[in-house]
Amino acid sequence: MITPERRRHSLGEFLRAHRARLSPASLGLAAGGRRRTPGLRREEVAQACGISTTWYTWLEQGRDVSASPVALASLATGLRLTPAERAYLFELAGKRDPAGPEAGGDGMDAPPALADAVQAMTAPAYVLDRAWNARAWNAAAAALFVGWLDGTNDKNLLRYVFLSRAARRIIPDWEARARRVLAEFRADSSHHLDDPRLTTLVDDLRKESPLFARGWRDHDVVERAGGERSFDHPRRGRLLYEQLAFTVASRPDFKLVMLMPRPRERRSSKRVVP
Repeated sequence: MITPERRRHSLGEFLRAHRARLSPASLGLAAGGRRRTPGLRREEVAQACGISTTWYTWLEQGRDVSASPVALASLATGLRLTPAERAYLFELAGKRDPAGPEAGGDGMDAPPALADAVQAMTAPAYVLDRAWNARAWNAAAAALFVGWLDGTNDKNLLRYVFLSRAARRIIPDWEARARRVLAEFRADSSHHLDDPRLTTLVDDLRKESPLFARGWRDHDVVERAGGERSFDHPRRGRLLYEQLAFTVASRPDFKLVMLMPRPRERRSSKRVVP
């Protein structure tokens, strides 16, 4: 694991490298005669970003100083960082980008290319946002997840698992599976539990579901993993699938979940679960 000291050192190296790549002209500044090193001076970066030269110098030197998200955003703009470079800057500083992909409010749609890819899949597939709302799904998933992805149901996976009567009927060993889903959600959302959407979701479910309230108090945490998923479908009977989950590289707040039919499911109707 990277130490805080090494992280600060890497942040300083990153800032120095990108400062060296910029010319005074890029900020509308005069060259000001011969320079000992290429790129901008520290005071020029600080002035362009509206921050203290001393504070910026300490950051480059890897000192133990804290950078606020607002100051980091100013640095990203002043240093002309690309989206990937900006994300790396915030990662090194250990801060969440206020303008990052996870900062969007409710109503976020999956990127069109991702939604199109889900539609093109033949196996059941869906995309979850950071609050575990389904943002895209295909026809196979809608046919499979009765009471969730079909019709006008609430598209939040936790609400479905804990509050829907349909979920209790079609998820084998419902209580154990529900507690596992909650433990996976807790691990998945550990970095942004202060998000108002998540706070509201958790508060509502604690009031509406005694099982959720008990599970939340128990603080069980497990990594969201794949594996066998079963489902007692009201029309197709017992179905069996293998679940695969992927984080979307361009949108780390989105997860793509696929359910691949198990070999015997291809020959006959057998099981699945969310």
